[in-house]
Amino acid sequence: MPAFSRFTALVESLPPTVPFVGPETQERARGEKFIARLGANESGFGPAPSVIQAINREAGLCWRYADSESHDLRHALAAHLGLGADNLVVGEGIDGLLGLLARLIVEPGTPVVTSLGAYPTFNFHVAGFGGRLVTVPYRDDREDLDALLDAVRREDAPLVYLSNPDNPMGTWHSADDVVAFARALPETTMLALDEAYGETAPAEALPAIASLAEMPNVLRFRTFSKAYGLAGQRVGYVIGQAGTVSRFDRVRNHFGVNRIGQAAALAALTDQAWLAEVVDQVAAARDRISAIGRSHGFEPIPSATNFVTLDCGAGVERAKSILEELVKRGVFIRMPGVAPLNRCIRVSAGSEAELAIFEQVLAEVMADIG
Repeated sequence: MPAFSRFTALVESLPPTVPFVGPETQERARGEKFIARLGANESGFGPAPSVIQAINREAGLCWRYADSESHDLRHALAAHLGLGADNLVVGEGIDGLLGLLARLIVEPGTPVVTSLGAYPTFNFHVAGFGGRLVTVPYRDDREDLDALLDAVRREDAPLVYLSNPDNPMGTWHSADDVVAFARALPETTMLALDEAYGETAPAEALPAIASLAEMPNVLRFRTFSKAYGLAGQRVGYVIGQAGTVSRFDRVRNHFGVNRIGQAAALAALTDQAWLAEVVDQVAAARDRISAIGRSHGFEPIPSATNFVTLDCGAGVERAKSILEELVKRGVFIRMPGVAPLNRCIRVSAGSEAELAIFEQVLAEVMADIG
């Protein structure tokens, strides 16, 4: 039979893009498992024991649909942040929520501003709704706030994306600078402020909740995937002015956040002692990765995230060869995809055992490639 022919013109114009090739896909291609998983920026330290207990308690009810309002989790988050529950919406991780935001704002031809080399899943969603990406280069390995603002004004863009702390570089801007950037935006431009790594950032990097909470053109995206150790559960949330947040109810999948994920996230939020312990472990792991990198002449870029970007110092081909050799030997890492950021490799925080494997295998790789 001939191929089905009534897909939309927009879909037919898109390349078959996958923002990230997952480690499981790579393992199938390799025909064997990785011995160290240090590339997906997950929490190698896992969730709290109390969270595992909550998952086990809820598992027997997995035949039920989840609460379509994520009521308990949303209200717990509101109390934790000092907000009203109507200032929050819970969704299927930041990735899912960014897709909803694109659906709310982006139409074919809509200009959307972001940094060249920034989080590619945002770009994927924008392209999926026909948006026109307008990108500005990083400056000194940080997103360039002045250039982003100039692009917004030039293009009359209704949407701009900023990750703080940043993915893929791990760098950050101060809270004061982020607030100033938000206030300088036209009222007709929505700021998507991705704070996925907020828990591992220094306090001075995160604007106070009250400083942005009532700005109708600012949405802050946060997640339980990183420091809380629940990447596989896909639970994220958006903080914003109530009237803006309410628009998500018009397009979201109301039963999309699964029952076990809601219970796990609620337990994780409750166990702040475990979060503090993980943040300490992440900081120690960053120091360890940096020291390993320096021992081979790499320059670690200061990081506020749960990974370290290592400047290999000799352009994309050298960084790529190091990554490929590590992967061949069973160590899963990643690298930024756009010049000049792609002179680097990126290594996620992990257990001491995994970092010991990384140290040993990297030494073998560098001995072989020189």
